[in-house]
Amino acid sequence: MIDARLLEAVGSLAARHARPGRLPLIGIAGAQGSGKTTLACAAARRLGAASLSLDDVYLTKAERLALARDVHPLFAVRGPPGTHDLELFEQTIAALRAAGPDSRTPLPAFDKLADDRAPEAHWPVFTGRPSAVLIDGWCLGATPQTEADLSAPVNALEAEQDAEGRWRRAVNAALAGPYARTFARLDAVLFLKAPSFDAVLDWRCEQEAGLMGLSPADLPATRRAELAVFIQHFERVTRHMLAGGVRADVTIPLDRHRRPLSP
Repeated sequence: MIDARLLEAVGSLAARHARPGRLPLIGIAGAQGSGKTTLACAAARRLGAASLSLDDVYLTKAERLALARDVHPLFAVRGPPGTHDLELFEQTIAALRAAGPDSRTPLPAFDKLADDRAPEAHWPVFTGRPSAVLIDGWCLGATPQTEADLSAPVNALEAEQDAEGRWRRAVNAALAGPYARTFARLDAVLFLKAPSFDAVLDWRCEQEAGLMGLSPADLPATRRAELAVFIQHFERVTRHMLAGGVRADVTIPLDRHRRPLSP
């Protein structure tokens, strides 16, 4: 069940930024497993809004493999800045903002099992004109790091596979350029702040167990170990955001059970 305080926070931001003839764009940011997508979907149902996830506009597998070949091998892994189709994202936002009462707006979808964009015939469709557009994404609002911050690896993945720092500098350049321009178009960002990066692995494992129809305690140890490596791709930017490297209008600290902490 979604905490009522979170729903109220999203509704308040949407109402504050509503303008005649213009839909508010409200971002919901948070580390993997923080509940941002669940919150966005629940708030969208309550508000009559459209819900769009940054996860659904990843570059195709072929496009990421081309980046891996031309820029750095780590770009084959979806998730970090540089692996999203921001043009598709902005085209979808523009279509939703132009929608009328009888419009049918396709919303991009990504098949995580296939690790590729779903065929357009399988995309969900938003019918009518939404009251707002709620966008969830783990790195929404993230700011770029300084060159000094990029010098040392933050984990084994960076130390072993990005010793020269080419990947992390390319990710940072994406944050400083096209992602910053896209984030600037949001009317407001709500940041669900994890208690620490240590909580992210547990949250991600809970998600995975749910997808597999298991209790978190029954998730195979080998899968947990794989996820521990996977989230290292997100660690640098996530830690930066938790330390204040995020432009957010509202920050809601969470406990380890994803409950908002009392002010």
